[in-house]
Amino acid sequence: MTDALDVDPGDGRNESPTQRADRNWNELLQEFRVLQTGTQILAAFLLTLPFQQRFTKLDPFDVGVYLVLVFLAVTVTLLALSPVSLHRLLFRQHAKAELVGLSSTLLIICLAAASLLFTGIVLFIIDFLLAPPAGMVAAGCVFVVLLVIWVVLPLFIRSQRRRHVVAG
Repeated sequence: MTDALDVDPGDGRNESPTQRADRNWNELLQEFRVLQTGTQILAAFLLTLPFQQRFTKLDPFDVGVYLVLVFLAVTVTLLALSPVSLHRLLFRQHAKAELVGLSSTLLIICLAAASLLFTGIVLFIIDFLLAPPAGMVAAGCVFVVLLVIWVVLPLFIRSQRRRHVVAG
């Protein structure tokens, strides 16, 4: 069973659907490893904060932001681990193509949640160290960078590819 969106007979690869699923699975696992390292470090950092003396000086807004960040960090970590558990639970069920499709979706969700996590971390730290307006501005700047990465760059690359296909 192949994912019709992934199959491109003219892509220069001579692989069976099973080989393609295996290759895509290995690529996804590498991407998850990169994501897991960063989010696990952030989650560990967040979990140590309540044990610091200055944590008691947080105002209610910062405590709220902190709790949202902990929730996001835990959610990203659990979602990033889910393809491994799914793989184990579906082992020998001939569901690799489905697993690849679901894991790809999970990775996009993880990346979006991690993007919110990084934005929130900047808000939290700058707000605490400087002032709430500075935290909002810094978080806004990070969010703009994320919009460029998530929206502008893919649209630009797609338009360039369309021009190349039409011209070619």
